[in-house]
Formats: sequence, structure tokens, C-alpha cells
Amino acid sequence: MSYILGISAFYHDSAAAIIHKGKIIAAVQEERFTRIKHDSSFPKNSISCVLKIVNKKLSEIEAIVFYEKPFLKFERLLETYVAYSPKGFTQFSKSIPVWIKDKLFQKKQIIKSCKEIDSSFNNINKIYFSEHHLSHAASAFYPSPFNEAVILTADGVGEWATTTLSIAKNNKIEIVKELHFPHSLGLLYSSFTYYAGFKVNSGEYKLMGLAPYGKPIYVDKIKKNLIDIKQDGSFRLDQSYFDYATKLKMINKKFETLFGQKTRDPDREELSNFHMDIAASIQKVTEEILLLICRDIKKKYSNKNICLAGGVALNCVANGKILEEKIFEKIWIQPASGDAGGSLGAALAFWYNEKDNTRVVKQENSTADEMNGSFLGNSYLNSDIEKVLKKSNAVYKFLDDDDLIKSTAKKLSEGNAVGWFQDRMEFGPRSLGSRSILGDPRAIDMQKNLNLKVKFRESFRPFAPAILMDDVSEWFYLKDQSPYMLYVSNILESKKIEMNEREKELFGIDKLNIKRSDVPAVTHVDYSARIQTVTKNKNGKFYELLKKFKEITNCPILVNTSFNVRGEPIVESPQNAYDCFIGTNLDILVIGNFFLEKNKQKISQNSNYHKKFNLD
Repeated sequence: MSYILGISAFYHDSAAAIIHKGKIIAAVQEERFTRIKHDSSFPKNSISCVLKIVNKKLSEIEAIVFYEKPFLKFERLLETYVAYSPKGFTQFSKSIPVWIKDKLFQKKQIIKSCKEIDSSFNNINKIYFSEHHLSHAASAFYPSPFNEAVILTADGVGEWATTTLSIAKNNKIEIVKELHFPHSLGLLYSSFTYYAGFKVNSGEYKLMGLAPYGKPIYVDKIKKNLIDIKQDGSFRLDQSYFDYATKLKMINKKFETLFGQKTRDPDREELSNFHMDIAASIQKVTEEILLLICRDIKKKYSNKNICLAGGVALNCVANGKILEEKIFEKIWIQPASGDAGGSLGAALAFWYNEKDNTRVVKQENSTADEMNGSFLGNSYLNSDIEKVLKKSNAVYKFLDDDDLIKSTAKKLSEGNAVGWFQDRMEFGPRSLGSRSILGDPRAIDMQKNLNLKVKFRESFRPFAPAILMDDVSEWFYLKDQSPYMLYVSNILESKKIEMNEREKELFGIDKLNIKRSDVPAVTHVDYSARIQTVTKNKNGKFYELLKKFKEITNCPILVNTSFNVRGEPIVESPQNAYDCFIGTNLDILVIGNFFLEKNKQKISQNSNYHKKFNLD
């Protein structure tokens, strides 16, 4: 059999992954099917999807591995409530009955849900549990191109651990150091996310995108009051400023008093320069801590390779600083570093760490990983796509691959916004050229138009450049490959457009519409960009599209953002893609080999999108 199913669920970003003899076959997130962003429910749809990809039933699977241990998490909750009592009693009285009834005995719940997927499944002994941070560590090391490495995982909290250091060699991982709850870099960052008026567990990347607009003037105040940072990067948080240990809120009045303003109400208050400065400050503190940890790891363990996972590893600005400082020779980051990736790590940890199976690394090369470009989800045949288009009364052309690439590149060069739906769906939070919205990076108004007219989201949000790997050094200071959009680097001086004296005096959001480089749509206000490098062997059609766009424009870059709108997951199916195309101001939809132009469609609007975003 040798098929192992990994599952993450019940907190956020539920997912399922399947491996065969250690090889990653498929991995998908539940939100893509339910259309509920960060869906935490048991991933029935995801399990059914990955089983269909391998053509197996649940009863034919060797083991089902859950990504964390509920009894250890329950122990942490109990000890936390006891330690802080009587504070938090109201929350305790609400949460404990739910745990006892539903969450504690998750094995029964998993069995019940599995039987709903496959009625012939009845073997309780096939269900196993991994530890949360071991799952993260395994997701980072086993797909990496390294025979040995140190692994740094950092997130909000697992069972007890919030930050761990592991040593990995061949097929074994050993966790050697841990920081425990409530001292958490992830929860500290999320506290500022909450304070700035964004949603915890989903708005952290907004805070990171807001940071370059501000000045880090609160760094000393954070370090003096909130966090005690040691020379090795370990730290302790002063819990008198936080409520996340015992209540549903992240912070309290003492936190607000420290910074002089109340928590922003996103429905009533606009973002101000204050929020930009707050974002810049916590971003700088986060980078400082991660750099201290990495320097200390290198000093004590002398390993040339490091792997990263956990939600904090999605902070691509901090990743870029680690890369830039060259603390390690090679870095590999799991593209699905959050809880979704825990499903993959749980399966891999069982196969290698638990069963002691041999692991073979093909090549010690930072680009030759086992993630298949993170293209691990569903794909759709042209025949499946055409059924959806006909049912929707769509007007379309069928083009062969060459004509499809030529037509799309031409439309992009003319300033059109393109929905691009090809091949297998990406696993993780980034669109990497399979479920993407694309645009011309040379257009000064492209960032604003895509944000406000297509994505319906905050205008300050930056877009990523997808660039041909062969050309990256001619545009950015990045030298390494970045196939998963996990590093930020600055644009070269030769590509910058310096601000005049009037523009230099502008502050915050006023900087947004200044042309800062030859590719303003993907150049953030601090001249940085979150880069995706594109290669022929990993990116197929997307690579060919970039090549053709370069032929037409002499620019090897495209704006690449996720194919969705604010508040919705990335599109999974042809129907999702068509609905998003019709309901937004996208000009073109390229789906499989079908080419659709908005101005030729019989239906001009989609009522669901128009009601949701108050469109005319």
C-alpha cells in the first residue's frame, strides 16, 4: 500500500495531503472547495480530492495522520487557565465543555468523518497523531534538497511550542530546543495585526504590506515594555499587555494605553500614519528576533543549511533579510508554511521519522526540491472546462497552445487584466501561475486598478513580480531562485526612478501613486518586491507566457496575484474562475485552451459579486 494521508483541521486552514513511499503526490486546502476562507472544518472535500488523484479509497490507505496531538493541546489549555485563574473563567467555562464533547476525542470524530467519505473504512488502528511543530518541521525538511539541515519553526502556538529548533539528517528529525506558550513571536505579530484592525490568522500579510509606508518609531517602546529579547533570540512577553491566553481578544487596555490609541475599528476608521508606524515597528522587531535566532543557530550548530516553516516563515520580508545576510549557505522554506502544510508534514513525519524509511536526496541543490513547484491540487481537462462555459452561455475561442500564449501576451502588453487558470492548483497561500490574475508591471495605475477594481481590496496592498529566472539579476538584487514567492528583495538602482523633492515630502498612502521604477506596479514604496522566479521545468505554460511577453515588451516580468477577490479563497474550479471573471473588472479569462474577452460576453455582471462589493 504505502499511501499515507495527512490531515490538518479544527483550527484554521484545514487541508489534506497524500504521499506514496515518501513521494508527495497531492495536497489541497479545504477552503478552495467550501469557498470559506481559512476553513477549519474536517477536510472531507480535500480528502476526497487527493484520494481521487491517486485513485484510492480510504480503506486502501496505510495510515491517516493528524497534524497535532489534541490531548497535549488540552493540557496546555487547562494549565493556562489554572495559572491565570480567576482571570479568564468565563472563557474557560465556555471552551472546556466544547473540548470535552467535541475536540478532545478527535479520533472518534475522524473515524466518523472518514466513514462518511468511505463506508468501508473501519480500522481505528490506522489513525495516528503527530506533534504540531514536528509536522511543521517535517514539511520543511523532507521535501527540501538537503541531506542535513537545521529547522526553525515559528508560529502562534501548537500544543505547547511556539518556536522550535530541530536537527535533521537523512530520514530523522530531532527537536532540540523549544519556546513555549504564551511566549510567541507569531502571537506578538498577530496582536499588532489585531491592533491595526486586521483579522488574526489572515491579516498578518496586510500588516507586513503596510509596514513600508511607516517609520519604525515604536521599536524601543515595544522592546522596553512588551518583550524581553535575549542575545540568542529567545524572548519573553509581558503578559500584562495581552489577553490571548485566557480571552478571545489579543490585547487589553494596557496595550492600547502604551501606544496611545484604541484598537482600530476597520468599519469606521481609515488607516492612518500611526498604523503604518506601528506596522513598521513590529516588522522591524520581528526581523531582529529572527536574525538573532539564525545567527545563534549558525554559531552553535555550524550547519550550512536551514529549513523554515510555521506561519512566521510566510513573512517574506524577514526571509529576505536572512537570505541577504548570508548566515546560511542555503535556505529552503515550505511554501505552505501555515497549518495547511502541517497535513503534508504529518504524513512525511510518519513515513520517515516513525517508520524509519530510507530517504534519498537526488541532488544537494536549493532548487531541486520535492514539492513539484507546489502544483499539487486538481487540474481540469478542456472537456470539463467547456461544459462549464457552455452552461454559462460564455462566448469563447479555443486556441492551440502557441496561439493562446501569443494572444494572452499581446492583451497583457495592451494593459488588460487577465485571469489565468491552468494545470494543477497551487498548495499554499500564493498563486504561482496556475490560479493567477496577471497584469503589465510597467503600467503606473495597474496596482491601484487591480486592487480597487478587480480584487476589491485595500489600495496599499503590493503585488508580486513573476520574473524569468534568467533575468532576475538584471532587475533585482536577488541572486537565488525564489519559485514560491517567499523572499523580498530590492530593485536595482539602475531600474529605480528617484523621487523629486515634493514627492519625498509625501508620507504614507500618498506615496502610492508615485512612479518608483520601470515596473511601478510591482515596486513597493520602499523599492522592494516579493519575487517569484519562473523556470521552464517548473512553470510550463506560465514560463512560455513570460517569454512571449518579454519578446513583445522587452520586459521579463508580469504582475502575479491570486485569482480571487477580497474575502474569498483562490478559485479552484472552472466555475469559480468564470464567476470571478464575470463579476469583476477582469478583461480577459484564459482557462485551459479557452480564451474569453469580457466585452464579448452576453452577461455583463454577476449578481453575487455586484451585491457583495456594491458595484454598479
